Amino acid sequence: MHWSVYIIESSTGTLYTGVSTDVERRFREHAGGRRGARYFRGAKPRAVVFVECGHTRSSACRREAAIKRLSRDGKLALIAARELPLPSCVSRTMSARELSAR
Repeated sequence: MHWSVYIIESSTGTLYTGVSTDVERRFREHAGGRRGARYFRGAKPRAVVFVECGHTRSSACRREAAIKRLSRDGKLALIAARELPLPSCVSRTMSARELSAR
C-alpha cells in the first residue's frame, strides 16, 4: 500500500501534518469533523498545501515526524518548493479550494 505525507493549512493559518493512504478522503474527514484530528476542532481545514507520495507506512511516519520538527518557516519553504498541481497520487476530483495554496 502506498502512503502519502500531507500538510493542511487551517482557517487560522496554522499548518497540520499527517499521513494517509488517501489524502482526499482524509481531508474530507478532517473537514467533516467525523474521524478528523482533534487539531481541527478549533480551526477548520482550509486547503491541502503539500503532498509527498510513494512512501511505505514506516517511511511516511518518519517523514511526518521530520516535518513536524521543522519550524513554521521551514514548513513554508518546503511547501514553496513544491509545485501545484498536486502529484498524481492525489485525486483530480478535489476542488480548487481544497487544492489552493492560498
